[in-house]
Amino acid sequence: MRGEPLDAEMIVSATEELLRRHGPEKTTVLDVARLLGVSHGSVYRHFPSKAALREAVIRRWLDRVRDDFAAAAQDAELSPPDRLRGLLTTMFAAKWAKAREDPELFATFRVLAAEHSTVSSGHVTFLLTQIRTVVGDGIAGGDFAAGEPEAIARAIFNATSRFHDPTHAAEWHSPETEAESADVISLILDGIRAR
Repeated sequence: MRGEPLDAEMIVSATEELLRRHGPEKTTVLDVARLLGVSHGSVYRHFPSKAALREAVIRRWLDRVRDDFAAAAQDAELSPPDRLRGLLTTMFAAKWAKAREDPELFATFRVLAAEHSTVSSGHVTFLLTQIRTVVGDGIAGGDFAAGEPEAIARAIFNATSRFHDPTHAAEWHSPETEAESADVISLILDGIRAR
């Protein structure tokens, strides 16, 4: 058995390793416990369920890109239209990279998104907040037409779902995807600009 104390971070790291190796359908709490050299009860003391454990892995995985999204949304040197373009471009590129470079964890994210997990919902809320902030700044500065920032942010999020929603991941391998996303962003910016 294990000599050093077990903590949640160690469990999440082991789970992440196993998810990458075996995918979400074949990774169990028992597998995690075996890898760590502990009983499955030790894992359950930190995480009450397999779903909670998977959510912790995906939360950490998504948190790695949050700073990039926030930086794009808050870049004070750019106008709100350029910030919105940068935020959406960064958001799409990060999702595409995760799907391409980390397919096993992306598969786990897709499972959780389909289950409407708290992590998935929290991620959507974070993204909507970033978009709403830029839109609000654009309205206040006269770059964007007057409107309700929350509703506009939700419309932008929904209009761009093909480029960030995990259910569309198979389409992201198309060589046209990047150009198509740029066209959609330009159309959105033209649609919300002040006249």
